[in-house]
Amino acid sequence: MVITINKHDFIQAFKDAGREDQFSLDALTVLFHHLEEWESQMTEPMELDVIALCCEYEEYDSLDVFRADYGDEYVSLEDVEERTLVLRKALGDIGGEKGFVIEKF
Repeated sequence: MVITINKHDFIQAFKDAGREDQFSLDALTVLFHHLEEWESQMTEPMELDVIALCCEYEEYDSLDVFRADYGDEYVSLEDVEERTLVLRKALGDIGGEKGFVIEKF
């Protein structure tokens, strides 16, 4: 049995799981759209697992904060994109000034 959810339901699931502080609203929005797109390419529906998503993805407010966690070898957001998935929180954001979400590695 499958239930289709919208962005509001997705955000509410994080609140219900006590993970409302894990990601900003902008990050949850970009993550929802990414997962929706990814699921559209799959043959089976995706199961929403908030805890797994919190373990698989991380939000960063800037490249400097990311570099503190992952190292100074990441000079630009493009360097990060060569290593992992990067979801920019703002469309057209070139250097990650608006923040971004990564798939952890």
